[in-house]
Amino acid sequence: MKKELLMASALASTLGAASVAQAVTHTLSGHHRVGVEFDSPNGTAVDTNAVIEQSSFAVSLSEVTDGGTTISSSFNLVNESGGLSNATALTLEFTDGSKLDIFNAGNASGTHDISIPGSAGEEGAAGTTTSNAPSGIDFTQGATELGFEWHSAADFMADGFKMSASYSTDSGAAATATAIAQNSWGLGATYVTDAGDTDITIGAGLAAVDYANTGTALTNDKGGMHVGVSAVTGDLTVAVGYGDGDTVVDDGTTAALASTQVDGSVTKAGIKYVSGDFTFNLGMVSGTAKDSSTLGTAGTTDDAYDETDASVSWAVASGVTGLLGYTTVDLQDEGSSVTDKGGSAWYIGAKLAF
Repeated sequence: MKKELLMASALASTLGAASVAQAVTHTLSGHHRVGVEFDSPNGTAVDTNAVIEQSSFAVSLSEVTDGGTTISSSFNLVNESGGLSNATALTLEFTDGSKLDIFNAGNASGTHDISIPGSAGEEGAAGTTTSNAPSGIDFTQGATELGFEWHSAADFMADGFKMSASYSTDSGAAATATAIAQNSWGLGATYVTDAGDTDITIGAGLAAVDYANTGTALTNDKGGMHVGVSAVTGDLTVAVGYGDGDTVVDDGTTAALASTQVDGSVTKAGIKYVSGDFTFNLGMVSGTAKDSSTLGTAGTTDDAYDETDASVSWAVASGVTGLLGYTTVDLQDEGSSVTDKGGSAWYIGAKLAF
């Protein structure tokens, strides 16, 4: 009986201590978008319209150790991707300003791609296509979940310069006849300077991902480069970026495994102008690629992706933004125009953020 009383006392004491322990510092943010898209596809497909609702609720967690190191993590609850999103499992920020992302850290190449203005709406081309021409300048990056990324402090080695390096290792998945990523590395850097009244940002990155399979080897593993420049003068932003290299995509024949090789390049450019409560965006994308679903055999015929987009957004109230966007897309697959995807689309809606 005495032992039981002592155990009960110890349990009560433990629970009591836990109940008064301080919680980790956290911040909450999020947004909700609602609007209507009007889609006019190429070819004989009929025009469509649809209400689009997209929501995100983000939780950021952080705390500082006695030694001054900040330990942080975050997650998103997002309805557009169907559940929980956690871009980085754990981040350690040290007293010198450098950081280390541990697990699910991604590739350092993508960390330093330049943000290029484009439509702020949710419009896009409907339909399906086997065209694999890229539309983003960092399309050659990739990583497994078992990786890390190191970020330098600001003004590393020179004023305005910072860099990142990443590595990920084999996730342990068994190789199959199609291709699956084993490990990766990435390097990226950003340099910020000014020329009179213009702030200039230059970003660049290199990435490589090794693949394994039990059949014929790929012509090239995933990897390549990107570079971009952004110039901001007062309320005007002008940016341009270029990416080139190889990637490997899932063609739908085997879930979660990649089996189409792509050798491509893409150019993006955009302009943003802010006038009072109004923001005007204009962007363009031009991508080309040669793809092949036969591993070990390089593609010979061009796919193409050409997009022009524009938007106007305006402040309606605190945290509320109205959006009007337009996009037109033309595609080619194996040298021929795609008639079941592409066309033009309008979007009108609102974003509520907190």
